[in-house]
Amino acid sequence: MIKHHPSDALLAQYCNASLPASISVAVAIHLDMCSCCKDKVQRIEAQNAVDVFAHHNEQLQTTDLAIDELSLLDAITADDSVDDVYKVTPQTILVNQQNYQLPRALARISHGKFMQMGKLSRSRIALDDGALRSSLLHIDAGGEIPEHTHTGFELTLLLDGEFSDEDDHYVPGDFMWLDGRHQHTPITEKGCLCYTVVSSALHFNKGLSKLLNPIGNLIY
Repeated sequence: MIKHHPSDALLAQYCNASLPASISVAVAIHLDMCSCCKDKVQRIEAQNAVDVFAHHNEQLQTTDLAIDELSLLDAITADDSVDDVYKVTPQTILVNQQNYQLPRALARISHGKFMQMGKLSRSRIALDDGALRSSLLHIDAGGEIPEHTHTGFELTLLLDGEFSDEDDHYVPGDFMWLDGRHQHTPITEKGCLCYTVVSSALHFNKGLSKLLNPIGNLIY
């Protein structure tokens, strides 16, 4: 059962199309996996529609323009352009002998080859999103990421498998947002695939793992 969700503020930003592309993709994936948040978004969108049309009606009432319904309909139907409609074909990837089906929101976005570092494998998502970097992160069964905190923020959306840290056990669909106030040691018994977005490097803060700080940018 999904226990970790985007905040209501983040869902509102998603509905207003004001999120960076990489974060918007994460929310879209979560919505396909979480009926609770999908219902919230439908309610927000319905309220947005009410607000927009209420504002539009106020504008019409405060102008001297007389536009009848037929003229308005003619204006709408005068545009003969057609939006491209495409069918999303399910895309699967193979990571260390494991097959995974990508979420619909990632099916038409390319990603790089997986770079492997021990039990970790990372593939960059081809999204030009300023300082934000999005990736597919795979951890083999029995793997872990040493204890670390974050010099920026880290969004992790579990796509398949499971992992745990000091705070909880996570299942597909769980949406976690962490920053410098948090430190954790993700570990998985059976393996997992995640979609991640980070704004800066990880910072390893315990024992020999501190030696990894110069390559923190490479892990995510």
